[in-house]
Amino acid sequence: MTMHTKTLKQLSQGLQTGEYSSQELTLAYLNRIQQYSALNSFISVTEAQAIAAAKQADALLTAGNAPLLTGIPMAHKDIFCTQGVKTSCGSKMLDNFIAPYNATVVDNLNAAGMVSLGKLNMDEFAMGSSNETSFYGTAYNPWADNTVPGGSSGGSAAAVAARLIPAATGTDTGGSIRQPAAFCGITGLKPTYGRVSRYGMIAYASSLDQGGPMTQTAEDAALMLQAMAGFDPKDSTSAQQDVPNYSTNLNNSLQDLKIGLPKEFFDEGLNNDMATAIETAVNEYKQMGAEIIEVSMPHLKLAIPAYYVIAPAECSANLQRMDGVRFGHRCDNPEDLNDLYIRSRGEGFGTEVKRRILVGTYALSAGYYDAHYIKAQKIRRLITEDFTKALESVDVIMGPVTPTPAFGIGEKTADPIEMYLADIYTIAINLAGLPAMSIPAGFIDNKPVGLQIIGNYFAEAKLLNVAHQYQQVTNWHQQTPKGFE
Repeated sequence: MTMHTKTLKQLSQGLQTGEYSSQELTLAYLNRIQQYSALNSFISVTEAQAIAAAKQADALLTAGNAPLLTGIPMAHKDIFCTQGVKTSCGSKMLDNFIAPYNATVVDNLNAAGMVSLGKLNMDEFAMGSSNETSFYGTAYNPWADNTVPGGSSGGSAAAVAARLIPAATGTDTGGSIRQPAAFCGITGLKPTYGRVSRYGMIAYASSLDQGGPMTQTAEDAALMLQAMAGFDPKDSTSAQQDVPNYSTNLNNSLQDLKIGLPKEFFDEGLNNDMATAIETAVNEYKQMGAEIIEVSMPHLKLAIPAYYVIAPAECSANLQRMDGVRFGHRCDNPEDLNDLYIRSRGEGFGTEVKRRILVGTYALSAGYYDAHYIKAQKIRRLITEDFTKALESVDVIMGPVTPTPAFGIGEKTADPIEMYLADIYTIAINLAGLPAMSIPAGFIDNKPVGLQIIGNYFAEAKLLNVAHQYQQVTNWHQQTPKGFE
């Protein structure tokens, strides 16, 4: 088995036994990143810092007191501030921004001994479902280079799928970990809102954003989440909850597990082949002793309109700070302060970001706040109550991540509404603040299919157990795109 095909656990075992060093491992992955640079999955590659970190990791490994993840390479979505490294959010606005501090997630993974190889491509300010809004161009899906890798964490998903890195960080505001994980055939976990610190994670929609791991397997996701999660006093939305050992219950039996299938997930909007693939996956759980129960969540159909009022409203407020004055892009030779604001923001932001700022500003304006924003928040409460009621009678909820497999580059760019509908099965989970994950569950015309598993608040350990058991009886998560073996 070559190094790049190994899981985090396997890599850790090899490092601990001295089969290879962190420096050898790091150089092997850096060579793959260079070899497959046409994927455009990276915005920045931090080779010098990575080699220095690998040397430190080797010293810890030699001393024999290294944490489990010590010396293993990974990379960060370019939304996490990394001290001394460009943190662009995929935008021209921050193309020259060098972060002066680390995000808590970055500090946590550094403390765990992981070696960051750079920053990953993403939709601009995490606004998009395809990675096509990035200032640096779209990343490519390694399964079919004429298809998108999903968004906004498209670079993260593409890099893990192509085995350029064994793991990556992502963020999920309306499906941006799960949807690209599904499109690229990897495992992606969106934790409960507040489980992972948002400090130093550049905000899109503050009440929805959540960081999480993107890996090959559920077992790897458990190891990554272990390092990423925890209370952070620097984040006012961080949950004061103890972090359990996410690996402890991975092998628990699924006998008598109650799985809820929302009938609203299997409507006319779902591709027939996708529905068949999801039903096949659910049948695997039946074979393991799970009970399938139909549930109903009648307000799910309102999730997209509610989300596309709430998220743009919050983005409108969050992106006010990008004004060309303190940091980020500044226009040349402004005539006055007003001209500075207008041209700096006009030049720095892309079309989709401008669209969402305009929608959000409108929704928050006098005369429309009650009619739109307050109503959307009421719908959010109804959606949350739907999930709460359903999870009283089942342990987890399952369904598709996306209505179709990965779509073609340029296929949906002319129609923003059609693009928004790509997140129809993921958005409601963010509105409710619940944990959910995507795991590989088959292929349609050589394009990966993702199975979505949704759990109760802070039930990540249960999700990981359910996902891991499926991965013990299937091998979808072990498949590598042709040409990247």
